[in-house]
Amino acid sequence: MRAGRKLFAEHGFAGVGTDTIVREADVSRGALYHHFSDKTGLFAAVLEELEGEAARPVAEAAFAAPEADFAGGMTRALLAWLDACEQPELQRILLIDGPSVLGWARWRAICQNHILGMIEGVLAQGMADGTVRDLPVKPLAHALLALADEAALLVSTAEDKSAARRDVLAVVAPFLEALKQ
Repeated sequence: MRAGRKLFAEHGFAGVGTDTIVREADVSRGALYHHFSDKTGLFAAVLEELEGEAARPVAEAAFAAPEADFAGGMTRALLAWLDACEQPELQRILLIDGPSVLGWARWRAICQNHILGMIEGVLAQGMADGTVRDLPVKPLAHALLALADEAALLVSTAEDKSAARRDVLAVVAPFLEALKQ
């Protein structure tokens, strides 16, 4: 896992062969295939690990807000996501290679266990307690995650990251306010 994570982050999925992975990990090809069906299986496991690591600070930020402060909690969660996405390995593996290597459905299924599932839970709870407008949860969660992923890519590639973050927040704030009940 460590070798795959390092190599996928540095060279991308397509730029890494299994020979390089087993050499870097100092294991046999048989050991690799004992744990993973193929290179894509290793990549999926690495992505899952990264997604879980990224979800922790996002959840802490989201749940640090008072219950009635949906927009504030989601804004803090977005900022934590933007911070996490400053890590090149996360950008490359989660946001760039993830959807193309695994396909959208498998990529999102992994995300469902972490950030997407958390967003759905926050939205469902907010709708249940009357702080969030009653809308279809799943499409709204996907829209919010798309917004966060695109914002992360925009900020991470911006020449002036501070200005890009400021601009993203200026766009996101009214969107989140509009979701409040």
